[in-house]
Amino acid sequence: MFNVESLERAELGESLLTWIQTFNVEAPCQTVEDLTNGVVMAQVLQKIDPTYFDENWLNRIKREVGDNWRLKVSNLKKILKGILDYNHEILGQQINDFILPDVNLIGEHSDAAELGRMLQLILGCAVNCEQKQEYIQTIMMMEESVQHVVMTAIQELMSKESPVTAGNDGYVDLDRQLKKTTEELNEALATKEEIAQRCHELDMQVAALQEEKSSLLAENQVLMERLNQSDSIEDPNSPAGRRHLQLQTQLEQLQEETFRLEAAKDDYRIRCEELEKEIADLRQQNEELTNLAEEAQSLKDEMDELRHNTDKMHKLESQIDSYKKKLEDLGDLRRQVKLLEEKNTMYMQNTVSLEEELRKANAARSQLETYKRQVVELQNRLSEESKKADKLEFEYKMLKEKVDSFQKEKDRLRTERDSLKETIEEIHCIKAQEGQLTTSGLLLLEGQESSDSLATEIITPEIKEKLIRLQHENKVLKLNQEGSDNERIALLQSLLDDANMRKNELETENREKLHEANNELQKKRAIIEDLEPRYNNSSLEKVIYGPPLEERYKKYLEKAKSVIRTLDPKQNQGSAPEIQALKNQLQERERMFHSLEVISYEICAHLNPMKPCSKSVDVILNKSTHN
Repeated sequence: MFNVESLERAELGESLLTWIQTFNVEAPCQTVEDLTNGVVMAQVLQKIDPTYFDENWLNRIKREVGDNWRLKVSNLKKILKGILDYNHEILGQQINDFILPDVNLIGEHSDAAELGRMLQLILGCAVNCEQKQEYIQTIMMMEESVQHVVMTAIQELMSKESPVTAGNDGYVDLDRQLKKTTEELNEALATKEEIAQRCHELDMQVAALQEEKSSLLAENQVLMERLNQSDSIEDPNSPAGRRHLQLQTQLEQLQEETFRLEAAKDDYRIRCEELEKEIADLRQQNEELTNLAEEAQSLKDEMDELRHNTDKMHKLESQIDSYKKKLEDLGDLRRQVKLLEEKNTMYMQNTVSLEEELRKANAARSQLETYKRQVVELQNRLSEESKKADKLEFEYKMLKEKVDSFQKEKDRLRTERDSLKETIEEIHCIKAQEGQLTTSGLLLLEGQESSDSLATEIITPEIKEKLIRLQHENKVLKLNQEGSDNERIALLQSLLDDANMRKNELETENREKLHEANNELQKKRAIIEDLEPRYNNSSLEKVIYGPPLEERYKKYLEKAKSVIRTLDPKQNQGSAPEIQALKNQLQERERMFHSLEVISYEICAHLNPMKPCSKSVDVILNKSTHN
C-alpha cells in the first residue's frame, strides 16, 4: 500500500489540480487560489452526482466572495459536509483515520496541503460514484507522473474507507475479493509503470547507441579517408589496420547490444500489451465486482429493512401481549376506580369540612394573635403598674415609718402634756395662793409699814422656796418648750408639705391610671373572656365593701373630731396665756396627726384598692379615742 504522507503535499495539490481541470467547469481553476473559494469544487461535485448535489445545494455556495476569507471558509465547510454526507448516505462508506482538511487554512491562507486533502476527498467521490469508469478512464489518459500521484491518493483514501454497517458473510467475501482485485490492479499498474520506465530507459540507451554509432561511422569515414590517403587498412600490421579491426570489433559488439536491446524492447512491449489486456480484464472484473457490491449493498439494505420490520413486528407482538394483560386487568381497575371514586367523594366532603374548619381556624388564629398581642401589652402594662405599685409600697412603708415615729412623738408629747397639765394645775393653785397673799400684802403696805413683817410671817420660807423653784422651772419649761416646739413644728410642717404634694401627685396619677384601666377593661371585657370572672369578682368586692367602708370612714372621722374637741375644753379658756399657747400647739399637732392618718389611709387604699386598710384605720382612731 502506498502512503500519501511519503509524497509532497504540494505535488499532490498540483496533480489533483490538473485532474480537476479535466472537468471543464465554468469557474476558473488554473491556480490554487482559484479553488480556495469553493465554487470550482462545488461545480465538480455537481458533475460527479447531479442528483445529490443539485441546483439547490449549489445555490447555497456563494460565488462572489472576493477576498472575504470568512465567506470562503463558509463555502468550504458546506462542501466538506456535503462530501461526508455523500459518502455516508449514497456510497455507504465512512472515512476513518483520515485527517480532514482544515478549511480555515484553505480559506484564509490558501494552504496547498490542506487543499490537496479536500481535492483527495472529491477524488474519492468520483472513483466511487456511478460514473466512476468514466473518471477512471480519464485518470488513465493523464500523464504518468500525475497518474501515479492520483492513483496513490486513491489507494490511501480507499484504505481509510469502511462500510457504515457490517453486512452479511457474502458481502464480506465480496468486499474482500474487491479489495484483492484492487490490490492486483495496483500491482499491475505498478508493474506497467516499471516496464514503461524500463522501456523509456532502453529507448534512451538505443538513442545513445545510435548517436554513438553515427559518431563512430563518421569517425570510420574519416579514418577511411585517412587510410586511403595513407596506408591501406587491409594491412593488419599497420596502425590503421589495427584501428580498423578494433573499431569493427566494437561495432559488432554495439550491433549485438542493439539487437539485444531491441529484442528486450519487443519483449517488454509484448509484456506491456499483455499487462494492458490483464488490466482491462481486471477492470472488467472490477466493474463486475462493483455491480455485485452494489447488488449486495441493495440486498443488505433490504435485509436491514426486513430486520427492522421483524424487530418492529416483535415489538408490536409484545405490545399486543401487554395490551391483553392490560385488558385483563381493566376489570379490576374499573372496580378500583369505583372504590376510589367513592373514597374521593368522601375525601372531598372531608376536604370541604376541613376547609371550612380551616377558615374558622384562620379567623380564630388571627383573633388569637390579636388577643396574644393585647395580652402581651396588658402584661407589659401590668408589669409597669407592678413596678409602680412596688415603688408606691416602698414610699408607703417610708411614710408609715414616719407616721410611727410621729405617733411615738405624739405619745411622748401627750405624756409631756399630761405632766404639763398637772404642773399647770399646781401652778394655778400656787398662783391663786400667791394672789391672795399678794392682795393682802398690798393692802397692808398701803395702811402701814408694819404690815411687811406680817406678810413675811405669813409667807413661810418653804412657800417662798417652792414658789421660786416653780417660777424657775416654769421659765425653763417655757424656753425648752418654745425651742423644741419650733423645731418640731418646722420639721412636721416640711414633712406635711411633702406628704401633701406627694398625695396630690399620687391622687392625680391614680385617677388617670384608674380612668385608663377602666377604659381598657371596658374595651377588653367582650374580648378577653378568661378575665371576666376576676373582673366580676373585683367589681362584686367593690360593691360589697364600698358603702360600709365609706360609712366606717365617716364614723371614724366624727370620732376623731370628738377626740379633738375633748382636747380643747371650754373650761380652760380663762387660763394663762402660756397654757393657752400650749393647748393651741397641741391642737395643731392633733390636726397634723389626723391629716397624716388620712394620707396613710388613702395611700393604703390606693395600693390595695380591693383590700381596704380598715383595720389600720380602726387601730389609729381607737388609739386617738383612748388617748
